[in-house]
Amino acid sequence: MGIDDKIGNAAEDALGKAKEKAGEVTGNEELEAEGVADQAKAGLEQAGEHVKDAANDVTDAAKDVLDR
Repeated sequence: MGIDDKIGNAAEDALGKAKEKAGEVTGNEELEAEGVADQAKAGLEQAGEHVKDAANDVTDAAKDVLDR
């Protein structure tokens, strides 16, 4: 996972948490739900990046085995 992706996911998660709290404090259920959704999206994006990283690791390991 690239550093830009990590920063973007962390920022989206933090913004989601802020929206969720603001929604709770103000009684704005729509804003609260939007915050929860932003956090979920950030989590899914992070999971996708982990899958890509794992696939790259498998590919690299396979190449190492074939090069022996």
